[in-house]
Amino acid sequence: MSLLSLRSMKTDIGQYAVLHDVSIEVPEGGVFVLLGRNGAGKTTTLRSIMGLWQPSPGSVHFRGQDITGMHTADIARLGIAFVPEDMGIFGSLTVEENLVLATASGSFDQDRLQRIYTLFPALEKFWTKQAWSLSGGQKQMLSVARSIIEPRDLILIDEPTKGLAPSIVDAMAEAFQDISATTTILLVEQNFQFAKRLGRDMAVIDDGRIAHAGTMADFVADKALQDRLLSLSA
Repeated sequence: MSLLSLRSMKTDIGQYAVLHDVSIEVPEGGVFVLLGRNGAGKTTTLRSIMGLWQPSPGSVHFRGQDITGMHTADIARLGIAFVPEDMGIFGSLTVEENLVLATASGSFDQDRLQRIYTLFPALEKFWTKQAWSLSGGQKQMLSVARSIIEPRDLILIDEPTKGLAPSIVDAMAEAFQDISATTTILLVEQNFQFAKRLGRDMAVIDDGRIAHAGTMADFVADKALQDRLLSLSA
């Protein structure tokens, strides 16, 4: 059984049909990458999974349970976290306060906190700093840290490398590799070099429909397919 299944999912935003017929099977473990050109429907797919937008018709199943139509908070309680493209952090709060708000109890498991410090040392250094004062890369680290401060089965991450320096991108790739050893990641990413470094399985969405799905290794080996679906030549 797949960890996450999207079945014939259609999502309208206002009068616009964004997703037309999206079906994806995300296996448990590792990184599943959703690729596609700008405006193809990648972010809408993640937001539909989280209940921020409601697919109709179609369905979303998590560990075999139909979660279509559930409130976002209830979906999160099942063990799904969402790291949005805008990072979703609170600029006026400190790093510590941002992480406290991401917990259910208002307190930290110290082992998990130490793991975050290991993955993102800057967060320990700037623990008492307000989030607005962090660099773009540090804000992204905080956003990801919020998603793993408590145990999760699945993390949805939207465009985490956008606007980041190459050194930060490398650090983020290493962190994601570590996280994916225990938590499945569904990653939306435009940086193909980053995506192919991490992805085990993948799909390409085009004009609101799944145009291709398979292993990342097979997709990387097929330059013609990359160019046709993503206008890539490398």
